Amino acid sequence: MSYGYRPEEKQIMYWTVTVCLIALIFLIAGIHRVHSRDLDGKYAQSPLKPWFDSLKSKSGVPCCDTTDGLRLEDVDWDTDGTHFRVRIDGQWYNVPEEARIDQPNRLGPAIVWPFKNQAGKIEIRCFIAGALT
Repeated sequence: MSYGYRPEEKQIMYWTVTVCLIALIFLIAGIHRVHSRDLDGKYAQSPLKPWFDSLKSKSGVPCCDTTDGLRLEDVDWDTDGTHFRVRIDGQWYNVPEEARIDQPNRLGPAIVWPFKNQAGKIEIRCFIAGALT
């Protein structure tokens, strides 16, 4: 009498667990992205909301508001004095000159507004350097 699983059952269990783990990873990543939005309007009364709403890149593209941007830690952006780059999801991206916002940062930390183009590549809509830059 054998109490173990047949090889076919083991393979089905392996693939079921693998698919469930992959789905869980995507679910967690999706929740993080949705959570970064202002779905409940808690930032609607922020005194900085009008300032965020007015931000535009050098090319005139609206940056939207703070809920669309990513606050960057100091280690996630740098400059050589004229050009900037930012780290998003562990990868460095050069900030295009036309995406820069050249006005004082009233919030403090650097903020980048990334988006994915039609090919799925990350591009930068807007960037404002940290307040101490």
